[in-house]
Amino acid sequence: MKNSFSIEGMTCQSCVASVTERLLNVDGVETVQVDLEKGEAEIEMKEDISISAFKNVLPEKYNIEQKVKGKIDDKLPFDRLMVTQKNEKVIGEKTKLQQLKPLLLIFAYLFAASFLLNYNNWSTREAMLDFMGLFYIVFSFFKFLDLKGFPESFKMYDPLAKLIPIYGWIYPFIELTLGIMFLMRFQIPIALAVTIVVLGMTTIGVTKTLLDKKQIRCACLGTALQLPMTEATFIENTIMLVMAIIMLVKIF
Repeated sequence: MKNSFSIEGMTCQSCVASVTERLLNVDGVETVQVDLEKGEAEIEMKEDISISAFKNVLPEKYNIEQKVKGKIDDKLPFDRLMVTQKNEKVIGEKTKLQQLKPLLLIFAYLFAASFLLNYNNWSTREAMLDFMGLFYIVFSFFKFLDLKGFPESFKMYDPLAKLIPIYGWIYPFIELTLGIMFLMRFQIPIALAVTIVVLGMTTIGVTKTLLDKKQIRCACLGTALQLPMTEATFIENTIMLVMAIIMLVKIF
């Protein structure tokens, strides 16, 4: 069942990440979707959960109250009910695709830039290094837009960020450094090894989140763009991992 709640006290994406993480830890909660602008949260749960259970896990500065208990109207004719559910599914899919549009556009631009930089004197290795360098530079830029809110979102799925919170703070700097190393062709083997370790851990967290079917925000582009955690995030990390492994194997 899905219930809607109003939440007061949220002021930034860091608050959204914190509230989402705490609500997900309540027993029986399956998914949580928090909207900062509306000050609302939609919680899907296995069974009805008392409002006090949610209030107990949230800091005092947040006030949560139930709005409308979500349920399907059993009085609707069967054919109308099926049409309604089908329309809601289509709308949801379109919304997800629209949300992922920035990520897809960025990848298209990165591929195009890497191709154009090496068009006249083609080298697959050089094109891959340029792609990885540009990838890290661009993605770190979006994280720096909200350096305070990023760690809260990142630790919701990255294993190391959960274990060592400061890692979430330095991660954008790691990405920026790796981007510069790839573009300047400086200590490439080290940059590749770090890429495998860093993205390997993140991919493990992303995979677990997807398998658990948790609906959380993806922090790959920081918190400036509210992207959902989907298979696209897994594919994005996998592409980088595969390229890093291939190049590292060729070096040794």
